[in-house]
Amino acid sequence: MVKFVVRIAYRTKKERTAQYDIRNTKIGAYNMKRFAVMGLGRFGKKLAIALAMSGAEVIAIDKNREEVELIRDQVSLAVRLDSTDEEALKAQGIDKVDVAIVSIGQGTGRGFESAVLTVVNLKQMGVKQIYTRAEDLIAGQVFEKIGATEVIYPEIESAQRWAYKLIAPQIGEKIDFAPGYSLARVKAPGSFDGKTVMDLQLRQKYNVNLVSVKRGEHGKSKKSDKSEKDGIINVPMPNTIIYKDDILMVAGSDADLANLPQE
Repeated sequence: MVKFVVRIAYRTKKERTAQYDIRNTKIGAYNMKRFAVMGLGRFGKKLAIALAMSGAEVIAIDKNREEVELIRDQVSLAVRLDSTDEEALKAQGIDKVDVAIVSIGQGTGRGFESAVLTVVNLKQMGVKQIYTRAEDLIAGQVFEKIGATEVIYPEIESAQRWAYKLIAPQIGEKIDFAPGYSLARVKAPGSFDGKTVMDLQLRQKYNVNLVSVKRGEHGKSKKSDKSEKDGIINVPMPNTIIYKDDILMVAGSDADLANLPQE
């Protein structure tokens, strides 16, 4: 197989030098992380831009010149090359990044093969954290076998999030901390208005734990109890009163959270 390496230098030499000097700088007390995103389809492009907007140094890589040109002004460096070529990756300093994300499209056999070879190259170069996008569970198992740190399933995860959102619209943001268990943001329904934590019996009735409370507009207009600070109750007590539209942070299984009342 003939491999190619074409580097597109979008910045002046001075700008490139300054860009790589960033590697030794700090933001506050934390070292800036360096990321490489390989494959600039919809997922890879959005991820690369989001990382760059968060202040990280991002090297974006794709074989398609048009995709590289579209992102060049939004990341630290945009490079057109074949990520299955280990020497080409080293030439761009990919062996020095903290995290690599392989998001190469796998719609064809060649795409999957390229993604696999890219992960192998990254492992051989000593990149410690390698995240790989997979389009199905079988592909994900292959990536895990060859050493990917973690497999990302954008399509599957998005479908699961939407399914849960449709089933339990009362649940706002949700943070998964174990399979099937989450910390969720819930707006207190009208049926909770004026009741204490003891009255609601969230643990006994719904098998969920109330972690904290943020007052909504209705709750702010009421007399705050002594434990409140800036409308936040970090440790709700049995006598804490909940008002309609207060934001409740609750923890429990996804199934139990979905059973919380909507009205």
